Amino acid sequence: MAKYGIGQAITRREDERLLLGTAQFVDDMTLPGETFVIFVRSPHAHARIVSIDKSAAEAQPGVLAVFTSADLQADGVGPLPIGPGLQRADGEAMDGPPNNPIAVDSARYVGEAVAAVVAETRAQAEDAAEHVAVEYEELSAVVTIEQASAKDAPQIWPGAPGNIAAQMEFGKQDETDAGFAKAKHVTKLSLHNQRLVPVTMEPRGSIGDYDEKSGRVTLYASCQNPAGYRDTLADAVLKIPKEKVRVRVGDVGGGFGMKTQLYPEDCVCAYAARKLKRPVHWRATRSEEFMVGNHGRDQSNEAELAFDADGKILGLRVDIVGSIGAHANGPGAIIVVAVGPKVITGVYDIPALHLRGTAYLTNTNVVGAYRGAGRPEMIFLIERLMDQAAAEMKIDPAELRRRNMIQPEQMPYESPMGEKFDSGNFPHMLDRILDQGDWSGFDKRKQESAARGKLRGRAISTFLEWTGVVHEETIDLHVEADGRIVIYTAMQAMGQGIETSYVQILSESLDIDPECIEIVQGDSDVASGVGSMGSRSLYIGGSAMQTASKETVEKGRELASESLEAAAADINYADGKFTVAGTDVGIDLFELAAKQPEKRIAIQTKQEVGGPSWPNSCHICEVEIDPDTGVTEIARYTTMDDVGRVVNPMIVAGQVHGGIAQAVGQALLEQASYDPETGQLLNGSLLDYCLPRADDLPNIDTNTDETTPCKINPLGAKGVGELGTVGGTPTVLNAVLDALRPLGVKTIEMPATREKIWRAISAARKAA
Repeated sequence: MAKYGIGQAITRREDERLLLGTAQFVDDMTLPGETFVIFVRSPHAHARIVSIDKSAAEAQPGVLAVFTSADLQADGVGPLPIGPGLQRADGEAMDGPPNNPIAVDSARYVGEAVAAVVAETRAQAEDAAEHVAVEYEELSAVVTIEQASAKDAPQIWPGAPGNIAAQMEFGKQDETDAGFAKAKHVTKLSLHNQRLVPVTMEPRGSIGDYDEKSGRVTLYASCQNPAGYRDTLADAVLKIPKEKVRVRVGDVGGGFGMKTQLYPEDCVCAYAARKLKRPVHWRATRSEEFMVGNHGRDQSNEAELAFDADGKILGLRVDIVGSIGAHANGPGAIIVVAVGPKVITGVYDIPALHLRGTAYLTNTNVVGAYRGAGRPEMIFLIERLMDQAAAEMKIDPAELRRRNMIQPEQMPYESPMGEKFDSGNFPHMLDRILDQGDWSGFDKRKQESAARGKLRGRAISTFLEWTGVVHEETIDLHVEADGRIVIYTAMQAMGQGIETSYVQILSESLDIDPECIEIVQGDSDVASGVGSMGSRSLYIGGSAMQTASKETVEKGRELASESLEAAAADINYADGKFTVAGTDVGIDLFELAAKQPEKRIAIQTKQEVGGPSWPNSCHICEVEIDPDTGVTEIARYTTMDDVGRVVNPMIVAGQVHGGIAQAVGQALLEQASYDPETGQLLNGSLLDYCLPRADDLPNIDTNTDETTPCKINPLGAKGVGELGTVGGTPTVLNAVLDALRPLGVKTIEMPATREKIWRAISAARKAA
């Protein structure tokens, strides 16, 4: 069975159904008697809803109901909950406008739902939605971070003075000030992480269904955590017992964090199904996803880094401000004020830190989790600082990083943020990437580019990543008499290949044919847990698979000792069979299951790990720029990734490649733009929002290093899903700046489009 085990690059077993078109996404489903819902959305960024006349819409063919907030409130439907545990600077709890499934009194961003039309067909619902007459009183809107933080800014919500939803401080200001007082050099930067649209291949969708006999609501959704959806829908929105709600998920065409939380549309589908006693089906259009599917990033950061005469860091000051959009539900605020700051010091031994994070409300779509969720913003900041400092002090950027790295003998290491790194050998990783990426051969390649009239730049990033949201997960493993191993898990596949990785772990640990293994996920009735987010699926979920396998063997050994009438200590296990030591007397695992009263051996494992994992990596990027057009080509990209124990090298490489592709999108191409006066989304479709294509990327050379496994989980693995995105943006942008710096270009904001680069070159030439 070794060829199916841990460390093998086997092809993904889930790919066959995806490639052959037999996968079932939520919009592939058709339930008997289903109806369709279309949402009427606000055209204003901020407006009081004066009146809604739905009579004309209700009279349209096929229309079953037109719902407004009054209908939902009359039936006791509540808003999505505000994220717990955060505070403002004055100590008061985070607050913000309630995010109701349908807007109450006021619409607070363009696209917010103000009514929902349910009809027999989608076309009928679309036509009828045009007949809903809404009268608005337009109000002052706060669109940008600068507007929200201005002294005379309109107040979005009384419970958020100054439009501040949450604010936190970390570190020691006095020690940091002392470090800066001794500094021989200080590097300062002001940077912006632009707002992004997480464009999943499959738009969101949901179907609400109601069973009159049981009184249960079933929500079919495209999401990353079915149990979390169930809990929020039952507790906060419908306010009914959890056992009256079931959430089911089929195949998911990409999540990227955007599908981690319940949305207003999901709530309306569930409510309407109960009300009409018929299934209610919704599928987002791509334009709806651009308007109301949670956005990512949108932070403006200022920082300064103090060095001594030898280039050793003495202190770091950071001020983070982020827009979280119109509502304070979901992870938006915690990403700004707590999650991102966890990695701000990177792999560097920084003795003093003072950091403040502030989350602002704005009249824009909600900002939430998007691949990396705060960590790409902070690694971008510290790596930009390191490259800028290297240029200012005329030190090789790799050497400056080496001088400041945490050493392996310092592990376990506690950062100034209070985070504990259990493992990591950062100098070793640096040595490997410099060799693999041919750092010393760059000058020759630069000369070759110059001979062709091109500017060539390079950059290196050395960084780590925080992974493993919530440090426990429960799974059930059943050995069935019919020859199957069935695993029930709340983890959720969404294209990351986790099903294959789980099968590899189980096949090796149980020493059985992988074809016997069945992974059951996507059903809140069969498993409760956190789900898949924050790169936790393998780190915690995979560890649970290994632990459950060992517990199954131990329980099987006890049962086999009874069946074979031998001491448990004399029972061996191999090739899926228990045998008495020194004899050929034995019993197959599945035969043993058949002898049990319930015809199965059932194990429930609650896996706990000792905290987050800290995968780390080094990236080298080289770019070529045409100075006459600003066109940038990524010529080489190399990574050296420490993700602990590698279960499937092919899947790890795929995850790193995908993360880098999204980082390249942010660095060079993507930006969600609102009109600062009206709050209108200016690029609400793929016609005017530029995503990277295959020809924008080189053949990425990904490499792994397994010499430093994770020490706080049994599998030894670290997270990988977001690693490429975390390190990609600074590596690409620093390479662009390295190419432009000889011309006098000192900085450029993301996305570094060809137009921006051309303008920067033109301005530098004129100044010269």
